[in-house]
Amino acid sequence: MKPENTTSTSEFAPEFTLLLTPTPRGARLARLLAAHQLRAWGMAGPAAEAAELVVAELANNAARHGRVPGRDFELRMDREDGHVRVELSDARAERHPHPVGEPDEGGYGLLLVAALATAWGVKDRSVGKTVWATVPLTGGDRTGPVPYQR
Repeated sequence: MKPENTTSTSEFAPEFTLLLTPTPRGARLARLLAAHQLRAWGMAGPAAEAAELVVAELANNAARHGRVPGRDFELRMDREDGHVRVELSDARAERHPHPVGEPDEGGYGLLLVAALATAWGVKDRSVGKTVWATVPLTGGDRTGPVPYQR
């Protein structure tokens, strides 16, 4: 099995980057290691939980819908003034996520991301795409679901 690559966890580094295999295990590791980094940054409580949930949903989507054999997905988090930007990049450019208006047996994940983030969207890369979300460090910055942005 291929080992996961990670940057060192540091309370001083404003950026955290991690390459993971596009599997359920890789998605779980993304959430666990993101939670560890958030704690190293001194984040706790509802803000950290919201960021963890956003990472979990986007990592699960990358592993499930963005999987290309032999290609990893990348988690990147940037700590900035008042928020954490979460980015998940995968190799499937043709599979952009779109929130569904009325999910039946799934599809709630992007609604959750929209409820927890101040903004989210998708940007194309030379290979694949990056799905990003901006999560506030305080709980009072959200006014309601945000629309998908391109």
